[in-house]
Amino acid sequence: MEPAEAEFLAEKELVTIVPSFSMDRVHLIGGDLGPFNPGLPVEVPVWLAVNLKQRQKCRLVPPAWMDVEKLEEIRDQERKEDTFTPMPSPYYMELTKLLLNYASDNIPKADEIRTLVKDTWDTRMAKLRLSADSFVRQQEAHAKLDNLTLMEINTIGTFLTQALDHMYKLRTNLQPAESSQSQDF
Repeated sequence: MEPAEAEFLAEKELVTIVPSFSMDRVHLIGGDLGPFNPGLPVEVPVWLAVNLKQRQKCRLVPPAWMDVEKLEEIRDQERKEDTFTPMPSPYYMELTKLLLNYASDNIPKADEIRTLVKDTWDTRMAKLRLSADSFVRQQEAHAKLDNLTLMEINTIGTFLTQALDHMYKLRTNLQPAESSQSQDF
């Protein structure tokens, strides 16, 4: 899976906007949205929030987890724990990128948030590399991937599958060949 595909999936997550226009409920395949009334918060998918923001039709309300204090706690907890800690959203990295790229003017301390999310990402990637290294060294057959997000699994997936493939080939080449007896008729 490409990062763009993970971002596409993240765009279905709901965020709150405060519209500056009026519109009745909209009926879409993915569900009903609205009604939209100026000044009244409403939840919409990220793809719609970004579109409306680009057209200056709304103000975006950042998710509750997109706060400097909460992200500092998450980063510190991630650094302290040996295992992966639960993230505030399964698409935290993708949502941060999208929301900060298109609505940074609606997000207080956007630069600090960007840095904290990147620090958390880097910590998790370092843990993931160490885990993968340990996994390969110990010649494990399976791994437990609790609390990893789709983007994180996607990042290490190609490397890990190739490493497992090479390990398999090495193991099969090192095993003594089965004595096969052929019969001539």
